[in-house]
This record gives sequence, C-alpha cells and structure tokens, in this order.
Amino acid sequence: MNQFAERLKSARIMAGLSLHDLAEKLENRVTRQSLHKYEKGDFMPDSEMIGYLCDALGVRPDYFFRKEVVEIGEIDFRKRQRFPVKDRKSLEEKTKDVLSRYLELEEILNIPTDFSISYKDRPIQSNSDVEDLAKDLRSKWKLGNDPIFNLIELLEDNKIKVIEIESSDGFDGLSTWANNGKIPVIVLNKTETKSLDRKRFTALHELGHLIMNLGGLTDKQKEKYCNYFAAAMLLPEDTLYKEVGKNRSKILLPEIGPIKQQYGISIQAIAYRMKDLGVISESYFKQFMFFISQSGYKTEEPFEYKGQEQSRRFNQLLFRALGEELISMSKAASLNNQKLAEFREKNLVLA
Repeated sequence: MNQFAERLKSARIMAGLSLHDLAEKLENRVTRQSLHKYEKGDFMPDSEMIGYLCDALGVRPDYFFRKEVVEIGEIDFRKRQRFPVKDRKSLEEKTKDVLSRYLELEEILNIPTDFSISYKDRPIQSNSDVEDLAKDLRSKWKLGNDPIFNLIELLEDNKIKVIEIESSDGFDGLSTWANNGKIPVIVLNKTETKSLDRKRFTALHELGHLIMNLGGLTDKQKEKYCNYFAAAMLLPEDTLYKEVGKNRSKILLPEIGPIKQQYGISIQAIAYRMKDLGVISESYFKQFMFFISQSGYKTEEPFEYKGQEQSRRFNQLLFRALGEELISMSKAASLNNQKLAEFREKNLVLA
C-alpha cells in the first residue's frame, strides 16, 4: 500500500497535476480528499479506479507496483531561474521513470552500469586544463581527431545515460548522478534543442559538468569551461588548425560553414574556438559575432548539420532481452511504456 501511495504521488507530479487537477481530470469519479488518502497510504483504490488513474496520468498499471530502482542526486537548474518549481519536480519524476526502466532492463541482461572515468583529481583552473582533459577523453574513447558521428549514441555506449524529454521552456539540458554517484545522467529538452549541432553541444556541455572538477569556481566560470569543453570535444585543436590555419585576419561564412556540416558544431562555437585558440583576435571576433547577430543568424544559422543524433541502445537491449526470452512481450511493452497491443503494432511483433 505504501509503495502504491508513493508511486501514485510520483505519477501525479510527473504529469504536472495538483490533487484538484487530477480529481477534475478523473471527472470527479473520486474526490480530492480521497486522492489525498490514496497518496498517504490510508487505503487502496479498487481495480476500476486504478484503470481510471492510469488513463488520467498516462502510465501503465504496473507503474504503481514497480519497485523504484533508481535514486537521482540533486539537479542543478543552471540556465533559467524562471523554470517553475512544479515543472522542475515533474521533470525529475520523468527522468526517474525513464531511468528506472532503462536500469531494470540492464539488470535483466546483467549489464554493468557503473561509469569508471573520473577527472576529479584534476581541478580546472584554465582553458589549457580543459583542452588537455578533452584530448585525454578523446584518446580514452579512441576518437582521434575525427568528427564524432552520432554523439548521443557514443555517450550511451560509454555508460552515460542520455534522456530526451519534451518540457516547457525552461532549460536546454541538465545533468545529475544516479544511484550514489555511479551513473551519469544527461537530460536534453527536445523542445529547446531542435538543431542537431545545438543538441550535440548541449550534451557535451552537460558532460563537462559531470566529469570535470569545477570546485571553487563561480557559476559563470563553470559555464565558460563547460562550453570550452564541448567545443574542444567537437573540434580538436589540431583539427581546427588544419582546417583554418593558426593565424587569420578574417573569416568568411562559406569557409567555416562546411566545417560545421562536417564536425557538427555551430558557426558561433567555431568562432569562439578560433578566438580562444588565438586564430583570430578578440576585436575581430566581436566584429564577426556582430555580423552574425545583424544577419539574423543568432538563433538560426546557415549551413545545416544533417547528422544522426539518437541512441538505439535501449531498443536494441529491449529486443535482445525479448529474443533471449528473458522477458515476456508484456514485460517488454511495460519497459517501453506502451500497451501490449500498441507495442505489437508499432514494432510489427506477432504473438
């Protein structure tokens, strides 16, 4: 009963509903006071009411009886302080729900989940420190200086959980640790990160927050170094020099646009990278960024990056478990947060 009570409250928060809102959505089949008693664990609803609750909250019946297998650490909403508390709590519950189903699937398949790379013994104090760290991580992941194809899948293959959620206007991305600091988690807002180059940059920015030792720095310094880390990962120093040279007095969009298309990094981030590495002067950088702003390219740049940025890992693991008969089709549908008929139809799976 207590487990049901906790899960009901989590589902309501995840849906962004108050008790009054939920009662209205249930068309007053049950009072707000009764819903409050359900959440306190005073008594259980019958099976018919559980069905109504599932429809109203958009969850499967087993959601209420599935043991929570994940705990997430504190989420630092850095970028936009106007993000409402209700939306923050809803986002936290959505993150926990997706992550718990993912970790349950990995547990079924006996797949290790702990992330082993750590740079906490290397405090960040300069751009040079970040540059060295990015080079070391690229080396560990055997990336060389090549463009990163499908960054999201690369992160997932290296035991970093990337969760994409549609949320109200309030954040681009955020990061946290799950299960006592063992599992790094990056959450991306589908609503905000529509362009693929922005999605890639945001994901790496959040990775910077997770793995770099930013202790003792101001929030502004932390953001600056995480931006530098993202750019260094996407466009290595030697690669930039090879593409544009080491000293330039001027750059043109038709020259750096193809770099964006090849490496999946925005024109503005390339300009910052050239300024930070001394390829262009600070004064010319300001002129270039003014040109970008005046041309209307601040939010929508030319030279679209047309890569592929999604992870197929969860689905591959799901069908692996199903194919090995480690889970039933009903369980597979539940882990995928779908009804059985919907799962069969969408995946062309025959009974």
